[in-house]
Amino acid sequence: MIYTVTFNPSLDYIVSVDNFTLGKVNRTSKELIYPGGKGINVSLVLQNLGMESTALGFSAGFTGREIESALKDWGCFTEFIRIPQGLSRINLKLRSNEESEINGQGPEISKEALEALYQKLDAMQPEDVLVLAGSIPSSMPDSSYEQIMARVQNKNVRTVVDATGNLLVNVLKYHPFLIKPNNHELEEIFKVPMDSRDTIVAHAKKLQEMGAENVLISMAGDGAILVSADGEVYSSEAPKGKVVNSVGAGDSMVAGFITGYLRSHSYETAFHMGICTGSASAFSERLATQEEVDHILKQMNWTA
Repeated sequence: MIYTVTFNPSLDYIVSVDNFTLGKVNRTSKELIYPGGKGINVSLVLQNLGMESTALGFSAGFTGREIESALKDWGCFTEFIRIPQGLSRINLKLRSNEESEINGQGPEISKEALEALYQKLDAMQPEDVLVLAGSIPSSMPDSSYEQIMARVQNKNVRTVVDATGNLLVNVLKYHPFLIKPNNHELEEIFKVPMDSRDTIVAHAKKLQEMGAENVLISMAGDGAILVSADGEVYSSEAPKGKVVNSVGAGDSMVAGFITGYLRSHSYETAFHMGICTGSASAFSERLATQEEVDHILKQMNWTA
């Protein structure tokens, strides 16, 4: 089973407004509402690609119930810890001449709720996949990712970490199967401009020396690079298409990589699947579907 963890899930309210103007009454031209959060996005795309997953995390109030209900309607399994106080957050995504976001806070996570999540993770079995994605709420200890990685390190579980800064660096000692920083996050970690492919590859290899098995670097319109556990380096330009949605593209790349690897056990195939899935979400108003991914795979003359 694939498990995704989203500590602070959301209802994403995505509105399109023609020529949004501050200080004025603006009317929406289009509205979408669906469950959000990086781990949840991974679960949703996995489901679209025909892969079962269980979404874990915390939910609170009527918004939390709606998040869980929407995930189940999508076909995902859920095992959220219910928080008795507060509300799961609503994130507003505004699409107009520019994209803007207003993200809510979410409920406070108690030690007891966190321990309940840890106990669910203790039930994981060998060969399961665990995806840790996104930031940690201020009410939780900064070491939460490390604590989770330490608990599962002897279970023969493949761990995937999509986080930034010290959240990512501090788990490398537990040898995650995959990490997915983007080029800007790589700059943040090493304080070095990532101004060439060779520089990016060299620093991805440093992350491997620090413990990561596979390092997938996303570079938006400039494509992606994979430094794989077997020592190979794969790179590709981004597929051609019109970007209409930047939300969830990186999470979709993670879901595509996991799907490609579990089906083929080929890092190259996983890399191609990841690029095409991330691009399919970027080119769509919602998250990537299998049909959209297949179309881009064909465009790139790849198979997965």
